[in-house]
Amino acid sequence: MKKLLFLFSSIFALTLITGCGSNKELQERAPAQFQDIYYAQGENGLDLHIPVAVIQDNRVSMDSVYFRGMKSPLIQDKEQSNLFTANFSTADGMDVMSSDPAEENKNRVPQKTEEMPFELEDDEAILVFSQNDKTKYYKLTGIEAQN
Repeated sequence: MKKLLFLFSSIFALTLITGCGSNKELQERAPAQFQDIYYAQGENGLDLHIPVAVIQDNRVSMDSVYFRGMKSPLIQDKEQSNLFTANFSTADGMDVMSSDPAEENKNRVPQKTEEMPFELEDDEAILVFSQNDKTKYYKLTGIEAQN
C-alpha cells in the first residue's frame, strides 16, 4: 500500500513540476508601441516586418517571432533602427536540379515547422521578447499582406 501511495504522489509531483515549467502566458501590455505590422513575399520566402514607434531599448530586447507555424529570429534593420524583420523560408528548397553537386548546394533549405505554444490565426503572430532578463510573449494581431 505504501508503494502505491508513493507512486501516485510521485506522479502527481512530477506532473506539477513539468506543468509549471511549460506554462507560457501572453502579456497583456505591449513591450513597445507598434505601427502597422505587415508581411511581404520575398525571393527567399516570407518577410514579416514589425515597425516600432517607441521601445525602451534598455529594458526590452526583441528576440524572435512565431508566424504561420514557423519561428524565426528578429533582426533589427541597420538603416531603420525602428524596424524589426523576421525571414521565413517557404520555398521547397529545390530551385536548382543539376548533376553538379556544387550547383545544387545553392538550393535553400526549407524552414521546418515549429511546435507553437499558442493557437494563432493567419493574421496573428507571437512576439518573443526579454524584459528584465525574463522571456515573455505578446500576441500581435491584424497582420496584413503588403505587395
